[in-house]
Amino acid sequence: MGLITGLLGLPLAPVRGTVKVAEVVLEQAEREFYDPDVIRRQLQEVDDALADGRISKEEAERLEDELVQRLMEGRRLRDEREGR
Repeated sequence: MGLITGLLGLPLAPVRGTVKVAEVVLEQAEREFYDPDVIRRQLQEVDDALADGRISKEEAERLEDELVQRLMEGRRLRDEREGR
């Protein structure tokens, strides 16, 4: 980067920094959202809630479907990143 480019781009440095932080936060949030261990734990919580009578069978099926979708989407995203 040349001196002129550096000086002209200086006012944008805070914006670039904010964008980078936002990208890192999003990446971490996605990693946690699609984490297979987290999803398995949540599936177990749904099973426990159903067994305890805290949720209905229909609600348990809906939650399980959502969690399985997240698991599959997470695998798809991971495969895309790894070039599979």
